[in-house]
Amino acid sequence: MLVAGFPAGPPATNCWVVATGPGEECVVIDPGVGAEGPLDDILTGHRLQPVAVLLTHGHIDHTFAVVPVCGARGVAAYVHPSDRRQLTDPWSGLGIPRGTPMFGRLDFAEPDDVRELADGESLTLAGLELTVALAPGHTPGSVVFGLATADEPLMFAGDLLFAGSIGRVDLPGGSDADMLASLSRVVLPSPDETVVHPGHGPSTTIGRERVGNTFLQLVSPLSPGAGR
Repeated sequence: MLVAGFPAGPPATNCWVVATGPGEECVVIDPGVGAEGPLDDILTGHRLQPVAVLLTHGHIDHTFAVVPVCGARGVAAYVHPSDRRQLTDPWSGLGIPRGTPMFGRLDFAEPDDVRELADGESLTLAGLELTVALAPGHTPGSVVFGLATADEPLMFAGDLLFAGSIGRVDLPGGSDADMLASLSRVVLPSPDETVVHPGHGPSTTIGRERVGNTFLQLVSPLSPGAGR
């Protein structure tokens, strides 16, 4: 399994590239501000061919480069319908006036091919079997992508869970109650050995966060499907 990532732009948003190995097809997760150059370096260095761009949620620091990345490779973007509006109206997700310049840009559009994600679905892309779990709280359409590997499970958590912290809930569409429910339903039932690749900051494990993350200690795990 090949997982490569880098922090993109001033928000230092992690963009992840996932493939079964070098020289194979891959998926790109959350191409943010200025992601195109570093992403091309990874793709060239590992001889990878993207087949899809996956978005953990609609905030602009995770989606800024989705149009050029999808357009350059002729691939689809996947996003939950509750956050799709933010692709063309990123101001709505941040509570600032429409038309305010954002990272030097005034106009925003969707990629030519946008596909909507559903809670609980499985995606077969680039030889990977990814699961989708809706995890609102940071945004209404936040999702987590899960991937089983021969070594340990992987979780691409977006801004749901960080090393030692969680995503903020004070922006439009954020909800403290939804965040706690998502942590309970999506995060806590995961095996301790699950490697979490978050939207910001270093990777961690569920076991490490279960012990040291104060926010996880506020909630109890729900059985699969509870609270949906």
